[in-house]
Amino acid sequence: QKQQMSNSSSITQFLLLAFTDTRERQLLHFWLFLGIYLAALLGNGLIITAIAFDHHLHTPMYFFLLNLSILDLASISTTLPKSMANSLWNTKAISFSDCAAQVFLYLFSMGGEYFLLSVMAYDRYVAILQPLHYETLLGSKGCVRMAVAAWGSGFLTALLHTANTFSLPLCKGNALNQFFCELPQILKLSCSDSGYLRAVGLVMLTAFFALSCFVLIVLSYVQIFRAVLRIPSQRGRHKAFATCLPHLAVVSLFLSTGIFAGLKPHSISSPSLDLVVTVLYSVVPPVVNPLIYSMRNQELKDAIRKVVS
Repeated sequence: QKQQMSNSSSITQFLLLAFTDTRERQLLHFWLFLGIYLAALLGNGLIITAIAFDHHLHTPMYFFLLNLSILDLASISTTLPKSMANSLWNTKAISFSDCAAQVFLYLFSMGGEYFLLSVMAYDRYVAILQPLHYETLLGSKGCVRMAVAAWGSGFLTALLHTANTFSLPLCKGNALNQFFCELPQILKLSCSDSGYLRAVGLVMLTAFFALSCFVLIVLSYVQIFRAVLRIPSQRGRHKAFATCLPHLAVVSLFLSTGIFAGLKPHSISSPSLDLVVTVLYSVVPPVVNPLIYSMRNQELKDAIRKVVS
């Protein structure tokens, strides 16, 4: 029972306990996740290729969308392949270092994505409300700086949470009731009250920053829609809505699932509900984002058609 000792250094591996009751369900889970993963690879891959090779799309909006697709691919590639491998080979184990790497990479991509969604709202705000200043505020240098800030904030968030979580003494076994190494599940294994409170404090601080970004996104969209409704031509209004609504849909999906996962009361918590909620916030956005962005956007559709043909 080495795993039960009072220090996290004694844990050599964690057990991921989802989808493991019957062989049929394991294989069903494997094929389902494989389909979802391939859809995410295809959708985001097409967007990345289309934006990279079509010079018409070398604008700030598409540059940020390219970064978003890369982060989407990073986040889903961190969680699904290991889970699929476990189901296929009928195992539950993930090593301590792999688990730490998974937590870090997942938080890195999610943190970067959230900051990037805020930057994309700012891009739409300037494009519609201050079109004359667009080139100066969002020139190539400005865009690169903002992208670096997004990736940097994701890196910093991930580093803080990972270093803090894996320095806690973990003595409540090594079973995680999830299909990947999810931060709250690891914190449940901690037996240090002060360490646990420090981790929760860090989560609250991150949530505060996320909420601040969300308020800025909402405020910028209120201004955007007020301005759009004042545009006299129907075509102008339609074009403005076509570039803003997909972004708003992606932000809403990303936030509503994440907030529900973090704030759902314990009274309605059950392993199966936890699992569904986690799939909603970790697996669904990377698959759905490419669809949302390309549905209303003719320029992107044309570029993707070129890539496919």
